[in-house]
Amino acid sequence: MDNLDMKILSRLLNNCRESDRQIGIELGISGGAVRARIRKMQKNGVIEDFIIKVEPPVLGYGVLYFVVSGENISEILEQANLVGEPYFMVPCVGGITVCGISIKENMNQKIELARKLMKDVRVLTIFEAENPGFNSNLTKTDLEILSKLIKEPRQKIEQVAKNTQMSTKTITRCLEKLHENEGIQFTLVYDPQKIENFIPHAILTWIEGDLKETLEDLNELFSESYLQIPFIAKNQIVLFMYSDSIFKMDELTQKVRNVEKIQSADLFIPKKILFYNKWIEKAVNGFKKSPRLHLSYQTN
Repeated sequence: MDNLDMKILSRLLNNCRESDRQIGIELGISGGAVRARIRKMQKNGVIEDFIIKVEPPVLGYGVLYFVVSGENISEILEQANLVGEPYFMVPCVGGITVCGISIKENMNQKIELARKLMKDVRVLTIFEAENPGFNSNLTKTDLEILSKLIKEPRQKIEQVAKNTQMSTKTITRCLEKLHENEGIQFTLVYDPQKIENFIPHAILTWIEGDLKETLEDLNELFSESYLQIPFIAKNQIVLFMYSDSIFKMDELTQKVRNVEKIQSADLFIPKKILFYNKWIEKAVNGFKKSPRLHLSYQTN
């Protein structure tokens, strides 16, 4: 892996539907060269899969995050399933695992249930994510197209039209709507351990003060080190970054902690990244049976 590979990976993480040609124009190389590097990353196992990441609030779900001491994925997953629908799971260096569970209702009860169920692992922290206010206003048509794209996010518009028996105009309009939704991202899953010469890492920050102003400060200082665009909640910003050494990673973390309005910043180095889309399929299929024409949620 070289710096050009990381820049291609970064663009695909932020929008895996971006064409090879467009990525090449941005990076000053040919579309064919971009395609060859993507195929090499797939062959080497760096790129595992292209996915659609949907934030649970878009489909009317809450999110419960917890950090546990332990890396037994099957055991943690089994207990998480008793609380809600697993959303993601990330085992990290240091023997901890970060988990996200989508919760349909009774959040406070589910938090207590999670505490009781996690008997065999040490729960370091557990909390409900404060919602940034994602607006969905998705129609049944949007959800039908979304359900097809979940299987292959990089499908050509013509192929999606064929699979849904809709016009290419309808597909194009829907894709524009999905891209504009901050809670929906066309991205990919990568294997951190297969990335040679670089260390992907995440810095979870807790903010005191103006979130937008703090994000602007962080972007100005650290955007060159971003692997993905930051994830934003009401009092949190998660920075997804990469460094070429542990010393650079430590330096970046300390600089983030010194930014004004940053209350605290915790470093996580992922060993594996797992996303689960069953909850999305369940939510979409449930809405298809509903008499409503729109799935409209707004949470603040």
